[in-house]
Amino acid sequence: MFSLTIEPRFNDTDALGHISNTAFPVWFEQARTPVFELFHPTLTMHDWPLILARMEVDLKAQTYWSKPVEIRTWLGKIGNASAQVLQEAWQGDSLVAKGIATLVYFDYKAERSMPIPDAIREKLAPHLAE
Repeated sequence: MFSLTIEPRFNDTDALGHISNTAFPVWFEQARTPVFELFHPTLTMHDWPLILARMEVDLKAQTYWSKPVEIRTWLGKIGNASAQVLQEAWQGDSLVAKGIATLVYFDYKAERSMPIPDAIREKLAPHLAE
């Protein structure tokens, strides 16, 4: 599991005074960086090998400004050319949001998916959710 602590910003709040639903996709993307590094250690954009194919977020509880939020990240199912990234957001002892993102190993020049190489699969395996 990877973990990232987010300090919510005042501008992450909405008119009701809690964290806006729009903050979670941004926070989840930021917390996927260690997964990106498993696929592409240099994180260089000119040869980036991933594309986001799907993302869903389930909001579980209200989240508040001025209290840190921990984003926990694991890998789910790893397919031939894609991998699921499972994420949870916790504020204190409360699960406040869950997310799933599907990343596809992608060749931008050919505009098609590619099989995930075995060397990358080996790096991904230790981070599979139990």
